[in-house]
Amino acid sequence: MKNVAHAAAVLVAGAGFACAEPSVERGEYLVQGPMGCGNCHTPFGAKGLDMSRDLAGREVEETEHFIAISANITPAGRVSDWSDEELGRAIRECIRPDGTVIGPPMPCLVYRGLGDEDLASVVMYLRTVPPVENDPGQSTYKMPLPPAYGPPVGSVTAPERAVSVEYGAYLASSIAHCVECHSPIGPEGPMLDAAHLGAGGYEFVGPWGTVVGPNITSHEDGLSGFSDDEIKTMVARGERPDGSRMLPPMPYPYFARLTGEDLDALVMYVRTLPPLPDP
Repeated sequence: MKNVAHAAAVLVAGAGFACAEPSVERGEYLVQGPMGCGNCHTPFGAKGLDMSRDLAGREVEETEHFIAISANITPAGRVSDWSDEELGRAIRECIRPDGTVIGPPMPCLVYRGLGDEDLASVVMYLRTVPPVENDPGQSTYKMPLPPAYGPPVGSVTAPERAVSVEYGAYLASSIAHCVECHSPIGPEGPMLDAAHLGAGGYEFVGPWGTVVGPNITSHEDGLSGFSDDEIKTMVARGERPDGSRMLPPMPYPYFARLTGEDLDALVMYVRTLPPLPDP
């Protein structure tokens, strides 16, 4: 464990955030909680996600434009040959050590805002998970991918963990990527500008059928008619106020692990989203 902690400290220092204190515990909370990494990186079994093969990779989505296959990110996958810095860059910038770019549905646009301490904590935790032998294959894209999703990311300081709009915005974007799934999709990906942010309309096709990401703005088409407690129940339990169950791909089992403070901050933030009608 000492070697893992040292490596993560080097990662953070290399990012220019030497005063950070990453931890395996924080990484576990993020990966198994609000980031919901296993929602895409864990294979399916007969009754849903096969947690005996947690984070071992699978086919995530097939569309007319691509077949997306998530990588095995356990120590038995190819990431075992990557340095902590390389793994961190793949997560935050979606660029592999060989220079190739990771395509959708990896939330590359929002992970660029992941704070140095949280990034290092995620890397620390991934180095400790049980290795699972599995080769899920490679993604295939019939559309061009960008050479990068932006300039190289330097140091990112996350907001103070608190029940605040600022921290809620960080949770909804750079960690849980709510705004990406709940905004319309355009020719170049999720439309995260002020005219579309949170308005819903992104279609997800899977074993559950076709699900459209709902509007989460303060518009009447969105969340204006729901109480804070009702929103929290929908997020953390996947249950509507009338008791009906909500469908994937929203990672309800992971969001169920959100702390009460994080849920409060998340709701506080979505209440501030300008009202936008359904697209």
